[in-house]
Amino acid sequence: MTTAYGPGARSTRDRRTGDAGPWDRPPSRHLLPPVLRTPLEGRTWRELLFVVLSLPVSVVMFSFATTLTSLSVGLLITFLGVPVMAFGLALCLGFGTLERARARVLLRHPVAAPAPVRGRTGGPMSWMGAVLRSGASWRHLLYAFLHFPWAVFTFCVVVPVWTYGLAALTYPVWQWIFPAYVGSDGLQLYGDATHHVYLDSPLELAVTSGAGLLVVLAAPWVTRGLVTVDRLLVSGLLGPSRLADRVHELESDRGVVVDTAAADLRRIERDLHDGAQARLVALAMDLGLAKEKLTADPEAAARMIDEAHGEVKTALQELRDLARGIHPAVLTDRGLDAALSSIASRCTVPVAVDVDLDARPAAAIEGIAYFTVAELLQNVSKHSRARTASVEVWRTGRRLLLRVTDDGAGGADAGSGSGLAGLAERLDAVDGVLVVDSPPGGPTTVTAELPWRD
Repeated sequence: MTTAYGPGARSTRDRRTGDAGPWDRPPSRHLLPPVLRTPLEGRTWRELLFVVLSLPVSVVMFSFATTLTSLSVGLLITFLGVPVMAFGLALCLGFGTLERARARVLLRHPVAAPAPVRGRTGGPMSWMGAVLRSGASWRHLLYAFLHFPWAVFTFCVVVPVWTYGLAALTYPVWQWIFPAYVGSDGLQLYGDATHHVYLDSPLELAVTSGAGLLVVLAAPWVTRGLVTVDRLLVSGLLGPSRLADRVHELESDRGVVVDTAAADLRRIERDLHDGAQARLVALAMDLGLAKEKLTADPEAAARMIDEAHGEVKTALQELRDLARGIHPAVLTDRGLDAALSSIASRCTVPVAVDVDLDARPAAAIEGIAYFTVAELLQNVSKHSRARTASVEVWRTGRRLLLRVTDDGAGGADAGSGSGLAGLAERLDAVDGVLVVDSPPGGPTTVTAELPWRD
């Protein structure tokens, strides 16, 4: 089982819910080869319908966009030009909704809607200002202008290719029309005062049908190649901008970072309260009792002080462990190589550590890398039933890569709510990626990729 997390792994899943789309189903088996099957597929006919409908839709969009833009520019000398332009942009936003729906239904290409345009105060003037300031509005207007010539071109290419291909393929079926109603032996290819060439012999019928078959087999790929441009236009001009996507992603990642920091603070508070703090309270009580018995029973007081001394050592060790869990001193002083060797020595299985870095990344990235390996080695100790494990760290360009491998039972659960899923969210918050490869029976390989920041 291989599972990838992170920005590069968000392909066909919904940006908000993470659910797969309704058409993300495993491919089914077919008897016909792909070349012969393509003209019969539903995708082919949906794309053909998209091209056919694009022409009337683009004509309407282009007409409204051209008329309202020209009218608003002409009225700019008066105040009427501003509301006319705002109305035209709002109309383009409505057409954009229609185009995204067509792309989603016919091209199976879902595109998220841009952020809704809202005025700050709710009045008409505020709304007009918001529409005129919105980059999405102007992108929709640009789409209306660009899509019209492209729709005309694709219609003039795709429809004739399909028409002539199907007509030639089925020519032996309807060839009888010519001698029955036209008064000729067949479809005329050439004719002048002395020579006439008709498609009427069995060989000519077979050749015509074969040529039509080749055109029909090529037509879906011609259509598919042309509607790829439509997909790019819809994604680039009718969806949210890259900046808006990045802002949404950063807001989500910021929430993950805040939640993680809050959870770490709660863990530290719990460890202090249940560990060192409780031990120090008991130590203070023991020292108080020893003080009371110092004159009455010196020997008992000495024993209590000796026990208190042991409690002090234990409390100091717990505080050192807690401080190491917050940020180990060896990581700050000596870097990842020494820090990872330290945590590898505490693992319950032998761990080989190989760190190949020519420089140190930023302290924050170094800390995330350390705690990522620490958590993965903890999983190896608790769950893997492995005999050996290895840790590899290296740099590729501007990325820091970590790989933790064990020869355990495999089957690591990377589902929602698991430790690996939480680790993936932490890496995602800094544009990192986590890939888990853990087939049943092992081995398990977890690879983490982090940005290299000096």
